[in-house]
Amino acid sequence: MGKKTVSAGKKITICIIAAVAVISVAVAVKKISGRAKASASLYTVKTEIYENVIEIAGTISAAEQQTLQALSDGTVLAVYVEKGDTVKKGDIIIQLDATEQEYNLAKLDYDMASTKITGSQKQRLSLLQKIEDRKVKATFDGIIADLDVSVGDSMEAKDSVGTLVNVDYLIAEVEIPETDVSNLKTGQKVEFSFPAYNGTVEGYVVSWPAIGEVTSRGATIVKAKIRIDDYPPQILPNYSFTGKIQITEPVENVIVESYAVAREKGRAYVELAATGERIYVNVSPYGSGYLKIENGLSGGEVLKAQSAPKRSGTDRARQKNDFSKNNENRGGPMGGGMGRPPF
Repeated sequence: MGKKTVSAGKKITICIIAAVAVISVAVAVKKISGRAKASASLYTVKTEIYENVIEIAGTISAAEQQTLQALSDGTVLAVYVEKGDTVKKGDIIIQLDATEQEYNLAKLDYDMASTKITGSQKQRLSLLQKIEDRKVKATFDGIIADLDVSVGDSMEAKDSVGTLVNVDYLIAEVEIPETDVSNLKTGQKVEFSFPAYNGTVEGYVVSWPAIGEVTSRGATIVKAKIRIDDYPPQILPNYSFTGKIQITEPVENVIVESYAVAREKGRAYVELAATGERIYVNVSPYGSGYLKIENGLSGGEVLKAQSAPKRSGTDRARQKNDFSKNNENRGGPMGGGMGRPPF
């Protein structure tokens, strides 16, 4: 078979199609590059909340807590409350059998009435106290949080059978590093977060001692007392928490990258990207690469770049090599880019 030949017309058509494809790709690349450059040359003004706080953690406790226990050995004669009951200060919770003590008191009273006994008054007061010790009483108004005792049980001195709590408010002791103690003030707001509650609870600083202590870790701390007056029912004594003591009120700062700010005759200004409007502002340093806007902007504004970010050492070395190659190929240096930020 003979070789097929391609006509001149077909060759021209193929060349035109190829040229159109190359041009289309070049235009697309240029558009993408242009969009990237435009995006990189715009800066959005941000707002940031600055908090001056002391971080804390611990376990919350009831305002008051009493362990219910007998002061002497004996058999339980009566139990006057149940778990969850409310009691008043002085109410009898548990009564132990006091038959022996009451008999001894009656005998002493009889002896005192019939004959004078030396030291009888002191002995009588002692017997009265022993009778009183047969009762377990509430030492404050509160709620029976736990109770595990029944009539007929035998109790020994110091046996714990329950707990009485006052939950009118909650308290906690938290460790404050020695470096932060000078920032403490009574009444400072404390914000609590509890794993058992989806939200925050507010409290305040009550007091702290005039002496520090050293922990087992070797850190010097002061234990501050904090209090919660109003709290949701989901929070119970002995629940864990994290929180923060507010040293000063939170401050909202308006900030922007330093490349968005320029100076003219000693005055700082920015330019809105949408309109080109120039706004004069007062600024101050704010961390690395940022400025704090004192006035003129409120946050959310999109600004034009006034200078380009400083290139890294690697980029500068790469650019230098590119310049050398261009000098060799073109016989002269290329134009430079935008300078360093004005701040």
